[in-house]
Amino acid sequence: MTDSFSAPLFVGIDVAREKLDLARSDSDAILTVANDPDGIGRIVASLRQTVVALIVIEATGGLERAVLNALLDANLPVVLVNPGHVRHLARGLGILAKTDAIDARVLVEFGRLASPRLAEKRSANQVELDALVTCRRQLTAVRADQTNRRNATASKRAIKAIDAVLKILDKQIDDLDRQIRKLIESDDDLDSIDKLLRSVPGVGKVLSSTLLAELNELGKIDRRQIGALVGLAPFNRDSGILKGKRSIRGGRTAVRCVLYMATITAIRCNPVIQKFARRLQNMGKETKVVITACMHKLLALLNAMIRDNLQWDQLNVVKNL
Repeated sequence: MTDSFSAPLFVGIDVAREKLDLARSDSDAILTVANDPDGIGRIVASLRQTVVALIVIEATGGLERAVLNALLDANLPVVLVNPGHVRHLARGLGILAKTDAIDARVLVEFGRLASPRLAEKRSANQVELDALVTCRRQLTAVRADQTNRRNATASKRAIKAIDAVLKILDKQIDDLDRQIRKLIESDDDLDSIDKLLRSVPGVGKVLSSTLLAELNELGKIDRRQIGALVGLAPFNRDSGILKGKRSIRGGRTAVRCVLYMATITAIRCNPVIQKFARRLQNMGKETKVVITACMHKLLALLNAMIRDNLQWDQLNVVKNL
């Protein structure tokens, strides 16, 4: 049996609106505290007293942000993980029951077995930018829903009501666009990266702000890792003599959706992406395969630009056209 004093300490914290449940790999006890500053302070104080290998927290729609930031402020090794991945592990381990205490225990096992990537502390401007970009995306989705409803009705009164809603939504989205631009331009780090990104043909304000807000890893990991993070890495579907089609899934859907629209534009106006797409088309690749490959290509180029602090026309692939 492994000595608990020498074994790495893994911690799982299940987050609910009212409380936090903390499980440790060196104990069967569950620490339950209120999800408020006092409760979070107790957790930080208790974890500071020992050497922690990893603290695992699930993403829970923002409820986890306070405890995550407190742990990062204390320079503790913490990761934020996808709850779907954790649930898959629980099923794989034969854990079908689901309670807060059980979830905290599963998070401990996830940290021990999966070796997830550590979270990084974000600046106040990055946190604010993330909130603004998320709000803009949500309002854009509502506007699309309302537009579809308008097109599906013949009632003049209904159309008038929907038009009033659309007018308000348009104004709010325009206001958010101005706030996002103002925030980026006021921050030297964000503004310099934004200028690099927008030097690329096909990359506009929406993709640039989305990458700044939701893909903080851009330029810090290699092209394969960044592709997998966004959900652009194809997965094999082979078994025995059967060879299935490769497909992409998972990753950061919001980033992938915006990247898709930018890639459609880049295929038309970006000489590097256009040439790459034409080569794939001449090979007989399906349209969706071509677009996905171009998305991966564009993301890899953006990753290299941020990593090396290069403008678009400074890339070798552009110079060699």
